[in-house]
Amino acid sequence: MTEITDPVALIAHIVERYHEVHRAQLPELIRMARRVEAVHQAKPGVPAGLADALQALEGELLNHMAKEETVLFPLLQQGEDDLAARPIAMLRREHDDHGEALKEIARLTNDITAPREACNTWRALYAGLAQLRGDLIEHIRLENDVLFAQFDPAARQELGCGSDCECS
Repeated sequence: MTEITDPVALIAHIVERYHEVHRAQLPELIRMARRVEAVHQAKPGVPAGLADALQALEGELLNHMAKEETVLFPLLQQGEDDLAARPIAMLRREHDDHGEALKEIARLTNDITAPREACNTWRALYAGLAQLRGDLIEHIRLENDVLFAQFDPAARQELGCGSDCECS
């Protein structure tokens, strides 16, 4: 598969493939986590606190994606490179926070490994968590390493790009 590098096409792909998917998947994962925590609260391995961790991640992601969609992405689509550096730096820091949230989810879920006696809801929850983790990691990689790198002067300098580079 060829990676999309055109900023306008990449932004459209990120919004459709990742933002919309995160918005759809997180409420259902939170619902399932609350159910598993309530029904299986006395069992070993129950992911106590998972629903709250997911709800916090959902709030962070919704806020983060709104900033991208209403502030940064329009700047990038309009070629306002000089105005993009600050929002990019802030959003990169938020990406680090999302990585920390994924670590907490892994800690609460034994690295997203359901116990042998887990019910179908518990197994479905963990399958959804694995998908969320994979999607979020790829989402962050595309933004940091492909999209943001085209507009971030520090990243372009690290890559050895000059003013005639095709990534700008």
